[in-house]
Amino acid sequence: MKRFMMVLLFVVVLAGAGYAAYAMGYLPAELTSVIAAPAEQDTKAEAEVAPVEEVLPRVLADAKVVPVLRSDLAMAASGLVQEVMVKEGDRVEAGDLLVKLDDAQQRVAVAQAQANLARAQANLDKIKAGARVENIAVAQAAVEAAQANYDKLVNAAAPGNVASAQAAVSKAQAEYSRVVQGPSEETIISARANLESAKAQLDQARSAYNRIRDLSDAGMRPESLAMQQATIAYEAAQARYDDVMNGATAADIASAGASVRQAQVQLETVQNSMPSDMAVAEASVNQAKAQLDELMAGARSEDIAAAEADVAAATAALQQALVGLRNTELRAPFTGVVATLNAAVGEQVSPGAPVAQLADVTAWEIETSDLTELDVVGVTEGAKVELTFDALPDLTLGGTVSRIRPIGQDNRGDTVYTVVVVPGSQDNRLLWNMTAVVDFGVK
Repeated sequence: MKRFMMVLLFVVVLAGAGYAAYAMGYLPAELTSVIAAPAEQDTKAEAEVAPVEEVLPRVLADAKVVPVLRSDLAMAASGLVQEVMVKEGDRVEAGDLLVKLDDAQQRVAVAQAQANLARAQANLDKIKAGARVENIAVAQAAVEAAQANYDKLVNAAAPGNVASAQAAVSKAQAEYSRVVQGPSEETIISARANLESAKAQLDQARSAYNRIRDLSDAGMRPESLAMQQATIAYEAAQARYDDVMNGATAADIASAGASVRQAQVQLETVQNSMPSDMAVAEASVNQAKAQLDELMAGARSEDIAAAEADVAAATAALQQALVGLRNTELRAPFTGVVATLNAAVGEQVSPGAPVAQLADVTAWEIETSDLTELDVVGVTEGAKVELTFDALPDLTLGGTVSRIRPIGQDNRGDTVYTVVVVPGSQDNRLLWNMTAVVDFGVK
């Protein structure tokens, strides 16, 4: 556009100079006579004078060369620059690390989030797995103990139990006497027989358990419980036999004495048994059964849902921590050349503030800078144009209007629009922001 205005100004100045020369008499006489007496010219000669062609104005616009793909790059987080991996002019590939901030805090946050997720997942797995076999066995034993205590109180309240308790005291006293005096031959034979019987039962239970021990639910099967009970019975028979063979010890004598005292206490309990004691015992039985039922039923759906929600929340927290860690890195979004770099190690950067400019310098386009509203109305997308370059006078390229930006800008009182032109071919001598002229043709 500037070139067009210069040409027009030159034409106006030249016309003014010619008129001044004519008015002051500087033109040759022949030319003056022709100008002064045009009516005397022969009509035939007039017919032979070639007509003057009208010169129509052309639409020219100043422009600049810019990369088709370019971007101002900024950090997504604030922090101190720890590493700068590139310098201006370096060519980088998409995904290459350009600038890295100090990420110590972000790494700690990621580690904490990972630990919280692992804890939440373990809790969910535990709830879904249900109660362990050991916990169920303990609950069953608690039920049995509570039931036994309740039965004892009920039986104690029955008629005739006082006499039975008295008999138990007599028996304990007789046992105490026997322990003090030592085992009889019959006692030794009985202990040996009990031990052999318990051994046979243990072998039978072990054989049955070995057949199912590799099953996933082996601990829940009756063979497992039978194995445990047979083991306990055998160990008790072995201990009894050892006690008999070793004779009474001070501990045995003390135990026999304790049995006497226990029998006496039982006698007193029978004699003093009250309905309130049985009510308490019954409540204990019900509580133990409820705890066992809860274990056997497995996890409630509400507990599983709550645990799954904890896992989801921990997963989201981990994702957020990972995003925070990624935000400490600035990577190239596409392959190109680092045009500008405004980051140095140790500097504090703010999110959103450009620290680098990246461009693909293998493909250029031309952007006009002074095309006015009077001229842009005649420009259409897809129109063919001619491009020339101030720095490359030997280079003329064809081009096509790619797009017209719809918003105009003020340029010294004129409203100008940016028209983007794609050259028909590229030239490796072109550089960013080189000046160009776009010839849109006749108005």
